[in-house]
Amino acid sequence: MLVFKRLDYRYVELLAGGHPAMLWALGFRGTTVPAMKLPDGRRIQGSLAIAQALEQFAPSPSLYPAQPAAYAAVTDAERWGETVLQPIPRRLIRWGLRQRLGQRQWFADIASPLPAPRLAGILLTPIAPVFARTVGANDAQVRQDVDRLPDLLDEVDRLIAQGVIGGDQLNAADFQIAPSVRMLLAMTDIAHLVADRAAATLARRIVADYPVIPAVLPTNWVQLRGGVVEHL
Repeated sequence: MLVFKRLDYRYVELLAGGHPAMLWALGFRGTTVPAMKLPDGRRIQGSLAIAQALEQFAPSPSLYPAQPAAYAAVTDAERWGETVLQPIPRRLIRWGLRQRLGQRQWFADIASPLPAPRLAGILLTPIAPVFARTVGANDAQVRQDVDRLPDLLDEVDRLIAQGVIGGDQLNAADFQIAPSVRMLLAMTDIAHLVADRAAATLARRIVADYPVIPAVLPTNWVQLRGGVVEHL
């Protein structure tokens, strides 16, 4: 969104797992990222709040259409992306970190570069269950998430077909939804659910590069046979 609005910015990468304390030290009240400090000193957290703050700070180009019906459709899609779609890749990645040492070592090496990733992965072992619990990333919920994915991706494709997202002029809903789809596309055990969809094209348009996330889900949770996805 900052690039879209042609705003200069400085990006600060926080240590994964240690970011709540770092945010407090930086003067933020909440524990979540993304977090942004504006030139006037205001501190904003969460993608929806950041979109609104950027719209006020730099109204042009706008993240929202001017026509009332189109504006309502975009804001509805934006909220859906934040409240319904976004939690799914978050739960999937945290479930994997809880389950597999190899996933924690990958995370330490690629997703949140730490020194000595093999050792760092071991050190993350007691922390991973805590982060999984905070988002409800238990076995039953994650299996339900995988089962719901085709319907949720159908909704993304529907929004594209209706022109709510994916148009020539990107909007706040594009920037909210596409990164979640891109993360799902990077997960090697479920990428096939996303790959041939319009949603995947939009995701790559907005997030061109994303590190490949190793497979971690049990093979019998979701399988592809003869081009048909079977949920077991």
